[in-house]
Amino acid sequence: MLSEVYYLVRSKADGRYLTARPGEETSGYLLLFRENFDALTYLNTHAAEVANRFAVESIPGTQLGSLLQRWGFTGVGVVTDPLLPKVDFLQHR
Repeated sequence: MLSEVYYLVRSKADGRYLTARPGEETSGYLLLFRENFDALTYLNTHAAEVANRFAVESIPGTQLGSLLQRWGFTGVGVVTDPLLPKVDFLQHR
């Protein structure tokens, strides 16, 4: 996981990352995509009317830990199927 490159969706307006909040958690899980086109597919399928308000950016796996700590995320949600969507949640320790 650390040697891979992931793609994140970030708001152009306020710089916040796209997250998932299963249950009633407040901090949420940072959504990660394995490919740039998966992130774009997710946006165009589930938020087409506001997709232009978001940007896709890449991050190496080695920087994920510090990003999770800085923003206070519970963990990551790796999107394995952007059309359904299917997400695998992993907690950060």
